[in-house]
Amino acid sequence: MGLPRRLKHFNVFHQGVSYFGDCEEIALPKVAVKLDDYAGAGMPGAVGIDTGQLENLEIEHTYGGLVFEIFKEFGITKIDGVLLRFAGSYQRDDTGEVDAVEIAVRGRHAEMDPGKAKAGDKTEFKVKSRLSYYKLTINGKDMIEIDLVNFIFKVDGTDRLAEHRKAIQK
Repeated sequence: MGLPRRLKHFNVFHQGVSYFGDCEEIALPKVAVKLDDYAGAGMPGAVGIDTGQLENLEIEHTYGGLVFEIFKEFGITKIDGVLLRFAGSYQRDDTGEVDAVEIAVRGRHAEMDPGKAKAGDKTEFKVKSRLSYYKLTINGKDMIEIDLVNFIFKVDGTDRLAEHRKAIQK
């Protein structure tokens, strides 16, 4: 029997600067393949056909107050102008084993919400960023790398687009 890995501690880095103690929560990017339903003659139900596209990559991060440095990045013109990195420490309660999980992303901030302003109340500063690059590393091993601009999609060392690049670059 195994028990789940739980996030015990984490840190967020924005442009290489640590926000340890400032970042309260982060909604990590959902990675999803776009599928189309297909039911041909004689099929009792639809199957998902891979369209060759991925769903939009986004990350949301919430801070315990205004972070003035992040405002400076708003409206940046480069599609990969902002670097964010999540470093998480996950632990299993049955074995005590700790796993290092890192997610590095590049993109630009699409939305900034400074929250409500009321003297003495807790303030939340929420940022939503649209991504062009995503890399998931677990215990030092690259698991998923997606670079939308450079036509890269790797999973556990397998380049899912290698044959497609070969086919269209002849």
